[in-house]
Amino acid sequence: MIWDVELHRGLVHDGTRFDLAIRFASEAERLVLHGPSGAGKTQTLKMIAGIARPDSGRVAVAGRTLYDSAARAFLSAQERRLGYVFQDYALFPHLTVRQNIAFGLRRGWLNPARSFTDPAVGRWIGAFHLDAVAGHYPHQLSGGQRQRTALARALVNGPHALLLDEPFAALDKALAKRLRAELKELQEQLRVPLLLITHDDDDLRDLAHDVVHLHGGRVVAAAAVAEAT
Repeated sequence: MIWDVELHRGLVHDGTRFDLAIRFASEAERLVLHGPSGAGKTQTLKMIAGIARPDSGRVAVAGRTLYDSAARAFLSAQERRLGYVFQDYALFPHLTVRQNIAFGLRRGWLNPARSFTDPAVGRWIGAFHLDAVAGHYPHQLSGGQRQRTALARALVNGPHALLLDEPFAALDKALAKRLRAELKELQEQLRVPLLLITHDDDDLRDLAHDVVHLHGGRVVAAAAVAEAT
């Protein structure tokens, strides 16, 4: 089983309580969590990544147990070796493309120097056609270049799986369609499991092997994509 997830967490915001109780399992190499805003998608992704901690449950990805409350097991986000791409890409504005990608290899708190070189960084700069902008800063990049930089940073240390939080939400439809095709091709080449969250039906149709529909912090349906569409 590639994805085996059970998560429980109670959240309170502005006096309103939200109880998330998620359970799904899938062998899909490309799994999409689909649902409206407020369904619990991002919280689920953050708990799988180890950025947020559940109240209880279990997370196993590609045969590795990352969290098990019953066994008192909890791997840190770094120990989980999962690449994570935030919705806004979260690039460091004071670092160049090369430095942002190299940040994925960092040990400790120091930023990579502008002169930093590493074969893995060079590989992903080339793979995402970022050579011409490797010395540029995020504000100098197009939306597609920012996304490719964020993907390169997530992939540079060889993650066991890739997690993406609505990666096409800020892009126009034509660019989003082209980048979905690029992401699909990349995943098929690398065979790295991919979990993507979205409220966009186009993401589901173009990328999903399996889809899990969320609403109100619950799984309301789960199916192979051929059945879901």
